[in-house]
Amino acid sequence: MIKITALLASATLVLAAAPALAQDLPDLGGRVIHAVTENAYYPLNFAGPDGNGIGLEYDVINEVARRLNASVEWDLTAWDVMIESVRNGQFDIGADGITITEERAQQVDFTEPFITVEQYFLVRADEDRITSPESFAENPDLLFGAQAGTSSFYTAIYDVLDGDEANPRVKTFDSFGAAVQAVKAGDVDAVIADQAASAGYIGADPGAFKQAGEAIKSDPFGFILTPGSDLVEPFNLALDQLRAEGWLDERINYWFFEYSAD
Repeated sequence: MIKITALLASATLVLAAAPALAQDLPDLGGRVIHAVTENAYYPLNFAGPDGNGIGLEYDVINEVARRLNASVEWDLTAWDVMIESVRNGQFDIGADGITITEERAQQVDFTEPFITVEQYFLVRADEDRITSPESFAENPDLLFGAQAGTSSFYTAIYDVLDGDEANPRVKTFDSFGAAVQAVKAGDVDAVIADQAASAGYIGADPGAFKQAGEAIKSDPFGFILTPGSDLVEPFNLALDQLRAEGWLDERINYWFFEYSAD
Protein backbone atom coordinates (compact mmCIF):
# COMPACT_ATOMS: atom_id res chain seq x y z
CA MET A 1 0.00 0.00 0.00
CA ILE A 2 1.25 3.49 -0.84
CA LYS A 3 2.14 5.38 2.33
CA ILE A 4 -0.43 8.01 3.23
CA THR A 5 2.28 10.65 3.73
CA ALA A 6 3.42 10.16 0.15
CA LEU A 7 -0.14 10.44 -1.10
CA LEU A 8 -0.74 13.68 0.74
CA ALA A 9 2.57 15.08 -0.42
CA SER A 10 1.57 14.44 -4.02
CA ALA A 11 -1.82 16.17 -3.70
CA THR A 12 -2.24 18.93 -6.25
CA LEU A 13 -4.48 21.88 -6.82
CA VAL A 14 -7.57 21.51 -8.98
CA LEU A 15 -5.60 21.97 -12.18
CA ALA A 16 -2.55 19.79 -11.62
CA ALA A 17 0.97 20.27 -12.87
CA ALA A 18 1.83 17.48 -15.32
CA PRO A 19 4.74 15.09 -14.75
CA ALA A 20 7.54 15.46 -17.28
CA LEU A 21 7.02 12.02 -18.82
CA ALA A 22 4.22 9.47 -18.93
CA GLN A 23 5.13 5.82 -18.48
CA ASP A 24 4.00 2.84 -20.54
CA LEU A 25 0.97 1.24 -18.93
CA PRO A 26 0.34 -2.37 -17.89
CA ASP A 27 -2.10 -4.47 -19.95
CA LEU A 28 -4.82 -5.99 -17.77
CA GLY A 29 -5.96 -8.33 -20.54
CA GLY A 30 -9.61 -7.36 -20.64
CA ARG A 31 -10.13 -7.66 -16.89
CA VAL A 32 -13.46 -6.46 -15.48
CA ILE A 33 -13.09 -3.89 -12.68
CA HIS A 34 -16.04 -3.69 -10.30
CA ALA A 35 -16.53 -0.07 -9.25
CA VAL A 36 -18.99 1.48 -6.82
CA THR A 37 -20.19 4.99 -6.06
CA GLU A 38 -23.12 6.73 -4.39
CA ASN A 39 -24.15 8.80 -7.42
CA ALA A 40 -24.91 11.81 -5.27
CA TYR A 41 -21.80 14.04 -5.26
CA TYR A 42 -22.03 16.66 -8.01
CA PRO A 43 -19.92 17.04 -10.16
CA LEU A 44 -17.91 13.92 -9.28
CA ASN A 45 -20.72 11.37 -9.55
CA PHE A 46 -24.43 11.97 -10.10
CA ALA A 47 -27.38 10.98 -12.27
CA GLY A 48 -27.51 12.76 -15.60
CA PRO A 49 -30.68 13.91 -17.38
CA ASP A 50 -31.24 10.40 -18.72
CA GLY A 51 -30.73 8.80 -15.30
CA ASN A 52 -27.33 7.32 -16.11
CA GLY A 53 -24.36 8.00 -13.85
CA ILE A 54 -22.02 10.75 -15.03
CA GLY A 55 -19.34 13.01 -13.58
CA LEU A 56 -15.59 13.41 -13.19
CA GLU A 57 -15.04 10.15 -11.29
CA TYR A 58 -16.93 8.12 -13.89
CA ASP A 59 -14.81 9.69 -16.63
CA VAL A 60 -11.51 9.12 -14.86
CA ILE A 61 -12.09 5.49 -13.85
CA ASN A 62 -13.55 4.57 -17.24
CA GLU A 63 -10.62 6.18 -19.07
CA VAL A 64 -8.03 4.58 -16.78
CA ALA A 65 -9.65 1.19 -17.40
CA ARG A 66 -9.67 1.75 -21.15
CA ARG A 67 -5.96 2.58 -21.16
CA LEU A 68 -5.21 -0.48 -19.03
CA ASN A 69 -7.22 -2.75 -21.40
CA ALA A 70 -9.92 -3.34 -18.82
CA SER A 71 -13.64 -2.64 -18.54
CA VAL A 72 -15.72 -1.26 -15.68
CA GLU A 73 -18.95 -2.54 -14.19
CA TRP A 74 -20.52 0.17 -12.03
CA ASP A 75 -22.75 -0.37 -9.03
CA LEU A 76 -24.33 1.94 -6.44
CA THR A 77 -24.25 1.82 -2.66
CA ALA A 78 -24.78 4.17 0.26
CA TRP A 79 -21.83 6.14 1.58
CA ASP A 80 -22.01 4.59 5.04
CA VAL A 81 -21.20 1.10 3.72
CA MET A 82 -18.94 2.02 0.79
CA ILE A 83 -15.56 1.80 2.49
CA GLU A 84 -16.42 -1.53 4.13
CA SER A 85 -17.74 -2.97 0.86
CA VAL A 86 -14.45 -2.16 -0.87
CA ARG A 87 -12.38 -3.26 2.12
CA ASN A 88 -13.96 -6.71 2.13
CA GLY A 89 -13.58 -7.15 -1.64
CA GLN A 90 -17.21 -6.85 -2.67
CA PHE A 91 -16.01 -4.16 -5.10
CA ASP A 92 -12.54 -3.46 -6.51
CA ILE A 93 -12.66 0.31 -6.35
CA GLY A 94 -14.81 3.01 -4.76
CA ALA A 95 -15.32 6.62 -5.83
CA ASP A 96 -17.31 9.23 -3.91
CA GLY A 97 -15.17 12.31 -3.36
CA ILE A 98 -13.24 10.32 -0.76
CA THR A 99 -10.71 12.39 1.17
CA ILE A 100 -7.39 10.65 1.78
CA THR A 101 -6.91 10.36 5.55
CA GLU A 102 -4.67 8.35 7.86
CA GLU A 103 -7.68 6.64 9.43
CA ARG A 104 -9.17 5.49 6.13
CA ALA A 105 -5.76 4.35 4.89
CA GLN A 106 -5.76 1.80 7.71
CA GLN A 107 -8.87 0.20 6.17
CA VAL A 108 -8.34 0.43 2.40
CA ASP A 109 -5.67 1.24 -0.15
CA PHE A 110 -5.76 4.62 -1.91
CA THR A 111 -4.69 5.76 -5.33
CA GLU A 112 -2.73 8.96 -5.45
CA PRO A 113 -4.97 12.07 -5.38
CA PHE A 114 -6.69 12.85 -8.67
CA ILE A 115 -7.91 16.26 -7.47
CA THR A 116 -7.79 18.52 -4.42
CA VAL A 117 -10.81 20.66 -3.65
CA GLU A 118 -11.41 23.57 -1.29
CA GLN A 119 -14.25 23.42 1.24
CA TYR A 120 -16.56 26.38 1.97
CA PHE A 121 -19.67 27.26 3.97
CA LEU A 122 -22.86 26.95 1.92
CA VAL A 123 -25.59 29.01 3.61
CA ARG A 124 -28.96 30.64 2.91
CA ALA A 125 -28.76 33.66 0.66
CA ASP A 126 -29.87 36.02 3.46
CA GLU A 127 -27.43 34.62 6.06
CA ASP A 128 -25.07 37.31 7.42
CA ARG A 129 -23.80 35.77 10.67
CA ILE A 130 -21.31 33.32 9.10
CA THR A 131 -18.14 34.86 7.71
CA SER A 132 -15.42 32.53 9.04
CA PRO A 133 -14.96 29.33 11.07
CA GLU A 134 -14.52 31.50 14.17
CA SER A 135 -17.80 33.35 13.62
CA PHE A 136 -19.63 30.03 13.40
CA ALA A 137 -17.91 28.42 16.39
CA GLU A 138 -18.50 31.43 18.63
CA ASN A 139 -22.26 31.61 17.98
CA PRO A 140 -23.99 28.73 19.83
CA ASP A 141 -27.24 29.34 17.93
CA LEU A 142 -25.70 28.23 14.62
CA LEU A 143 -26.14 24.62 13.48
CA PHE A 144 -24.42 22.51 10.83
CA GLY A 145 -26.06 19.96 8.58
CA ALA A 146 -23.86 17.06 7.44
CA GLN A 147 -23.91 13.53 6.12
CA ALA A 148 -22.35 11.38 8.84
CA GLY A 149 -18.92 9.97 8.12
CA THR A 150 -18.09 12.33 5.25
CA SER A 151 -15.28 14.86 4.96
CA SER A 152 -17.87 17.64 5.40
CA PHE A 153 -18.91 16.14 8.74
CA TYR A 154 -15.32 15.88 9.98
CA THR A 155 -14.44 19.38 8.74
CA ALA A 156 -17.40 20.78 10.71
CA ILE A 157 -16.35 18.88 13.84
CA TYR A 158 -12.59 19.26 13.76
CA ASP A 159 -11.89 22.40 11.72
CA VAL A 160 -14.77 24.59 12.91
CA LEU A 161 -16.07 23.20 16.22
CA ASP A 162 -14.48 21.49 19.22
CA GLY A 163 -13.56 18.04 17.95
CA ASP A 164 -16.46 16.33 19.74
CA GLU A 165 -18.17 14.05 17.20
CA ALA A 166 -21.27 14.04 19.39
CA ASN A 167 -21.53 17.84 19.35
CA PRO A 168 -25.28 18.60 19.15
CA ARG A 169 -24.59 21.55 16.86
CA VAL A 170 -24.02 19.11 13.99
CA LYS A 171 -27.24 17.53 12.73
CA THR A 172 -26.70 14.47 10.53
CA PHE A 173 -28.71 13.47 7.45
CA ASP A 174 -28.86 10.40 5.22
CA SER A 175 -27.55 12.33 2.23
CA PHE A 176 -25.74 15.57 1.49
CA GLY A 177 -28.70 16.79 -0.57
CA ALA A 178 -30.99 16.38 2.45
CA ALA A 179 -28.58 18.47 4.54
CA VAL A 180 -28.63 21.22 1.91
CA GLN A 181 -32.43 21.24 1.87
CA ALA A 182 -32.37 21.55 5.68
CA VAL A 183 -30.32 24.73 5.23
CA LYS A 184 -32.93 26.09 2.83
CA ALA A 185 -35.74 25.22 5.25
CA GLY A 186 -33.96 26.92 8.16
CA ASP A 187 -33.56 23.71 10.15
CA VAL A 188 -29.78 24.18 10.12
CA ASP A 189 -27.67 27.17 9.13
CA ALA A 190 -24.82 25.82 7.00
CA VAL A 191 -23.25 22.85 5.31
CA ILE A 192 -19.66 22.52 4.17
CA ALA A 193 -19.29 21.92 0.43
CA ASP A 194 -16.62 22.16 -2.22
CA GLN A 195 -16.70 25.03 -4.68
CA ALA A 196 -18.31 23.01 -7.47
CA ALA A 197 -21.08 21.54 -5.32
CA SER A 198 -21.78 25.01 -3.93
CA ALA A 199 -21.99 26.46 -7.43
CA GLY A 200 -24.33 23.65 -8.48
CA TYR A 201 -26.81 24.24 -5.66
CA ILE A 202 -26.61 28.03 -6.04
CA GLY A 203 -27.25 27.77 -9.78
CA ALA A 204 -30.04 25.22 -9.48
CA ASP A 205 -32.00 27.27 -6.95
CA PRO A 206 -31.37 30.98 -7.65
CA GLY A 207 -31.76 33.22 -4.63
CA ALA A 208 -31.77 30.35 -2.12
CA PHE A 209 -28.07 29.88 -1.30
CA LYS A 210 -24.69 31.56 -1.28
CA GLN A 211 -21.10 30.64 -0.45
CA ALA A 212 -19.82 32.39 2.70
CA GLY A 213 -16.30 33.29 3.75
CA GLU A 214 -12.93 32.02 2.58
CA ALA A 215 -11.97 28.38 2.03
CA ILE A 216 -11.97 26.44 5.30
CA LYS A 217 -9.55 23.74 4.11
CA SER A 218 -8.42 21.74 1.10
CA ASP A 219 -9.04 18.00 0.72
CA PRO A 220 -7.13 15.57 -1.54
CA PHE A 221 -9.51 13.05 -3.13
CA GLY A 222 -8.43 9.54 -4.13
CA PHE A 223 -10.06 6.29 -5.18
CA ILE A 224 -10.22 3.49 -2.61
CA LEU A 225 -9.25 -0.11 -3.37
CA THR A 226 -9.31 -3.43 -1.53
CA PRO A 227 -6.22 -3.74 0.72
CA GLY A 228 -3.33 -5.28 -1.19
CA SER A 229 -5.03 -4.67 -4.54
CA ASP A 230 -2.86 -5.20 -7.61
CA LEU A 231 -4.74 -2.30 -9.24
CA VAL A 232 -3.07 0.44 -7.16
CA GLU A 233 0.13 0.71 -9.20
CA PRO A 234 -1.57 0.46 -12.64
CA PHE A 235 -4.11 3.10 -11.63
CA ASN A 236 -1.41 5.45 -10.37
CA LEU A 237 0.61 5.01 -13.57
CA ALA A 238 -2.49 5.76 -15.63
CA LEU A 239 -3.36 8.82 -13.53
CA ASP A 240 0.18 10.10 -14.12
CA GLN A 241 -0.36 9.64 -17.85
CA LEU A 242 -3.69 11.48 -17.76
CA ARG A 243 -1.97 14.42 -16.06
CA ALA A 244 0.97 14.41 -18.46
CA GLU A 245 -1.34 14.62 -21.46
CA GLY A 246 -3.55 17.33 -19.97
CA TRP A 247 -6.54 14.97 -20.14
CA LEU A 248 -7.23 15.18 -16.41
CA ASP A 249 -7.09 18.99 -16.37
CA GLU A 250 -9.49 19.14 -19.29
CA ARG A 251 -12.06 16.90 -17.60
CA ILE A 252 -11.74 18.76 -14.28
CA ASN A 253 -12.34 22.04 -16.08
CA TYR A 254 -15.34 20.59 -17.92
CA TRP A 255 -17.13 19.12 -14.91
CA PHE A 256 -16.36 21.95 -12.48
CA PHE A 257 -16.81 24.96 -14.75
CA GLU A 258 -18.41 24.10 -18.11
CA TYR A 259 -20.95 21.32 -17.60
CA SER A 260 -24.63 22.18 -17.87
CA ALA A 261 -27.56 19.78 -17.86
CA ASP A 262 -29.47 22.10 -20.21
